[in-house]
Amino acid sequence: MIPLLVTGAPILTVAVMTLLINSRHIFYGIGFIDQFRGMGRKYPYMVLALTDETYVLLSTCKYPPEVDRDKAAFYISLFNHGWWIFGSVLGVLIGTLIPFDMTGIDFCMTALFVVLLTNHIKQTKKLIPVVIGIISALLFLLLLGPANFILPSLCLTVVLLALFKNRIDLRKEGAVS
Repeated sequence: MIPLLVTGAPILTVAVMTLLINSRHIFYGIGFIDQFRGMGRKYPYMVLALTDETYVLLSTCKYPPEVDRDKAAFYISLFNHGWWIFGSVLGVLIGTLIPFDMTGIDFCMTALFVVLLTNHIKQTKKLIPVVIGIISALLFLLLLGPANFILPSLCLTVVLLALFKNRIDLRKEGAVS
């Protein structure tokens, strides 16, 4: 959002881009709707706190039988949310005290997603959803280009996963989906 505002983009463009970029959380949340609704008054917070990292942890976590899954999921979300806030405040403080050239730092997010994807594949050992996502992304990347492929790719991936849900067992013993 900041680069758009700095370049003087119209507020409507900023709003639409923010909506589109954050729409991935809709897709993340679909798999947790029933679990989060069953958490009572924690439900709104669980929806709010569902970040990329929290999604991966909650979807691959192996809970011992004696652990309350909802309580553990809540504390995982709370912990991650706290680290987001702490890290943001710390980053602002350090960034104002120690200015440095941040060229290339945007690659960190790509690296983070690769690490999260790798961990998810290792935990679930289910490659079909990953292959569907990769093929969908490549298809729309070629058809629509890098600026417009994400949302259509996510939509197609969700539709295909929903259609083949009975053939693809997305749940692993002990993991939340």
